[in-house]
Amino acid sequence: MTSTQSQHLTISEGKKIYFASDNHLGAPTPEQSFPREQKFVAWLEEIKKDAAAIFLLGDLFDFWFEYKTVVPKGFTRTLGKLAELTDSGIPVYYFVGNHDLWMDGYFEEELNIPVFHSPQEFTFNTTKFLIGHGDGLGPGDKGYKRMKKVFTNPFSKWLFRWLHPDLGVRLAQYLSVKNKLISGDEDVTFLGEENEWLVQYCKRKLETSPIDYFVFGHRHLPMEIELDDKATYVNLGDWIVHYTYAEFDGKTLMLKKN
Repeated sequence: MTSTQSQHLTISEGKKIYFASDNHLGAPTPEQSFPREQKFVAWLEEIKKDAAAIFLLGDLFDFWFEYKTVVPKGFTRTLGKLAELTDSGIPVYYFVGNHDLWMDGYFEEELNIPVFHSPQEFTFNTTKFLIGHGDGLGPGDKGYKRMKKVFTNPFSKWLFRWLHPDLGVRLAQYLSVKNKLISGDEDVTFLGEENEWLVQYCKRKLETSPIDYFVFGHRHLPMEIELDDKATYVNLGDWIVHYTYAEFDGKTLMLKKN
């Protein structure tokens, strides 16, 4: 989905909206990421008792590609738990990240999870949110923006599909781990408000749209920055080092650690 039309969700008393991002399951190896997957699945089991909705803001997998009849092996517990949640009536929303750009229908068809490829506005009760993964937004990072255009080009995806899955997935996993295992040192260091490009992106958005909370992932660093007397930028951190998430109780958004 690419629509930016605002969606509205009503949160009943005692219910919460949950946000998490950047699990990078499969990195650096499936065996090494398995304990992190178990921890994440246990968290999903814990929050289902009061979740009004769950938002996953990208890079759940360190690599994901959907051939017409094949998806990457593994992650059975995560996918099964997500299916259980949506089957029970808890809506789950997914925003693709830079490591899982090539989602193409599997989550929608198999898990009943809407997938978004760009930031979206949501209103929870009367509080307005702008939600997205966060890659390629704001000033700078021109090299990545050019690379993203290449990767998301339909011709590029068509070419990759001609690789046998055993070769294509193995090659992509190798490049993903080699080049951006935990998104690099810069992603886990606070750069100063003036150099945080997502902060700059949010401030520009506020010039044209009143938003109460901006919620993003990608940076792997838990952050909560007041943009003005009403708006707040929140970065969710990750499930590699920090194991952080956010919850909204209908009034206040809070960063928490699992």
